[in-house]
Amino acid sequence: MLDKKTLIQDAIAVIDNEINGLEKLKKTFDDNFIEALQLIFKCSGKVIVSGIGKSGHIAKKISATFASTGTPSFFVHPCEASHGDLGMIEKNDLVILLSNSGQTKEIRDQLYYCKKFNIALIGITKKQNSELARLSNVCLIIPDIDEANDINAPTTSTTMMLALGDALAVGLLKIRNFTNENFAVFHPGGKLGSALLKVKSLMRSKESLATVRAHQKMPEVLLEITSKSLGCVAVIDQDGLLIGVITDGDLRRNFNNNFLEKTAIEIMNKNPQIIDQDLLVNDAIEIMNKKSITSLFICEKNKLIGIIHIHDCLKEINT
Repeated sequence: MLDKKTLIQDAIAVIDNEINGLEKLKKTFDDNFIEALQLIFKCSGKVIVSGIGKSGHIAKKISATFASTGTPSFFVHPCEASHGDLGMIEKNDLVILLSNSGQTKEIRDQLYYCKKFNIALIGITKKQNSELARLSNVCLIIPDIDEANDINAPTTSTTMMLALGDALAVGLLKIRNFTNENFAVFHPGGKLGSALLKVKSLMRSKESLATVRAHQKMPEVLLEITSKSLGCVAVIDQDGLLIGVITDGDLRRNFNNNFLEKTAIEIMNKNPQIIDQDLLVNDAIEIMNKKSITSLFICEKNKLIGIIHIHDCLKEINT
């Protein structure tokens, strides 16, 4: 086994090689890239991404990224395509084929199928004079540089393909004005999806939170705040407008001999934290952390409609 120093140097050399490939890739973006974006954007069907071997693994990732960012897409294995899965590809679809050499025998059936039925085809390959490059409507050529190893195993070439796929996906995001809200639709599960939810998805309605009027005395306030177990009570006027908040901390700070004779308006905080129901949950959590509070009131034109508690947010994100 080689010594540690040599292995670390080799690892750095791999990264340097791949960085070099990406630097060269940056210089290839031209009108072909714009034309590829336009073809994908105008596609009224699905975007089918395909490739064999390591290129196939990259194709799966590119397809998944498209699908999660608003471009209907799926991966088709070239061998499966030759044995019936070509029927998945329809006239209004678009095919993106990845092949390092552009001459791989496994992709030929897809190539000729696309040409026969006039299906739009985007090629991604190293070889400008390859069969894939010649038969594609648009071909994106990645730099023809050595792999990051002596046995020519796909390393730098697949890194460049992956980055190129990401560039296409991000370009489509810009063209479509794809937002966090759109992204959340395709990511309802896990921490990412939860953080992209809007507050209205988790908020508790006005009926479930503690509320009192300004003139009510402390015994009534204590009963109300205890009954809802949120650690706070909203003070509202006769029109349902939020005018203040009383927290457990406010009760402790104001506890004295005359405590039970005091009214809500005497001890309430007149500047409760208010947010809009369309705020992202992630942003609501940030506000609560910054203010060192556990709840935020949701209002419409200062009219109280609900509350969101940090425990509800964390429970959703950590589920």
